[in-house]
Amino acid sequence: MTGTTDITELLLSRIRDVPDHPEPGVVFKDITPLLADPAAFTALTDALAEVAGSTGATKVVGLEARGFILGAPVALRAGLGFIPVRKAGKLPGATLSQAYDLEYGSAEIEVHAEDLSAGDRVLVVDDVLATGGTAEASLELIRRAGAEVAGLAVLMELGFLGGRARLEPALAGAPLKALLTV
Repeated sequence: MTGTTDITELLLSRIRDVPDHPEPGVVFKDITPLLADPAAFTALTDALAEVAGSTGATKVVGLEARGFILGAPVALRAGLGFIPVRKAGKLPGATLSQAYDLEYGSAEIEVHAEDLSAGDRVLVVDDVLATGGTAEASLELIRRAGAEVAGLAVLMELGFLGGRARLEPALAGAPLKALLTV
């Protein structure tokens, strides 16, 4: 890969549109072909690890579930710790939780209480930024744990859903980096 255009083309060429999934009228962006291609997955990991380095992150948070797939290799490549943010009830031991509203109801995410603390600068990694509800809840959870938000990095932003505008107040000046915007 020699530049932004090359990686953009590579990543886009490995994302498959699946019409009417999970319901009629929705076009699902399937990243499994990208994950199956070692060159594309490596390019994605390297690009997100560069974001981690540029933000001064000391830890990477991955959001369940595809954020785990992307965040763990990013943390490894950047030489940082990886922290999973899970759906409520999945982590053993003491946790911090954050509830948030969805367009069809509500949900809750959790992190181990001891995994984040003052002095940590945390980059949140996920596959897609849609409406921003889960990402917004994760930013609040990071701050409640005493850590600082270094930024948010995603493979793809669905610009038409307005997640970026929703997250600007929650990011409080921390960068939001989307490798692709559709």
